Amino acid sequence: VHGDNKGLVLPPRVAPVQVVVIPIPKANMTEEQKKKMQEASSNLYDSLKAAGVRVKMDDRENYTPGWKYSHWELKGIPLRCEIGPKDLDKEQAVLARRDTGKKDFVPWADCVETTKKLLADIQKDMLESARAEFNESIVRVTNWDGFVPALDAKKMILAPWCEEVAVEEDVKTRSASEEGAGAKTLCIPFDQPELPTGTKCFASGKPAKSWALWGRSY
Repeated sequence: VHGDNKGLVLPPRVAPVQVVVIPIPKANMTEEQKKKMQEASSNLYDSLKAAGVRVKMDDRENYTPGWKYSHWELKGIPLRCEIGPKDLDKEQAVLARRDTGKKDFVPWADCVETTKKLLADIQKDMLESARAEFNESIVRVTNWDGFVPALDAKKMILAPWCEEVAVEEDVKTRSASEEGAGAKTLCIPFDQPELPTGTKCFASGKPAKSWALWGRSY
């Protein structure tokens, strides 16, 4: 969720820079066109900053647009705002999402509101994706026979536990393998599933006191 082959993928709320504005001048543009592009980029930058968006301008002339895209993708900036010659003629900007790569063509007048909406959408979509991935990585096990196979499948395991340190140490020893170190408790979740009376600890057979989340370190 927070990284891919291009680099980091940061949620907008924690990203030091939420939007990078990149003007894309061409060598055959007139000085007047270049000036207009710079003014449009600066106006957009100022408007975003005034709206509370953490924004950066990348108008360096010694790097190609492709290099800049890769540079800011590596850093995980949630949203890229491009203004090229065609966008200049149409008075629009291209907003590209880091998480999905989707691009929107947005009139300058709507850029601030659209940017704020896209940042909120990115935050929401990434959280939902992370939660789904987290939930899919958890399996519920009630006995030892199912515990180690689930660990070998690189799952986190929710299992009834007697809350005894000696039992946890025994689980660490018994579950160690070439796949990795032995399992340990990660936490006792606040949100506890129902624990029926008489439920036994998956490892010791003693009366269970809670559901604990277990995992293996790699």
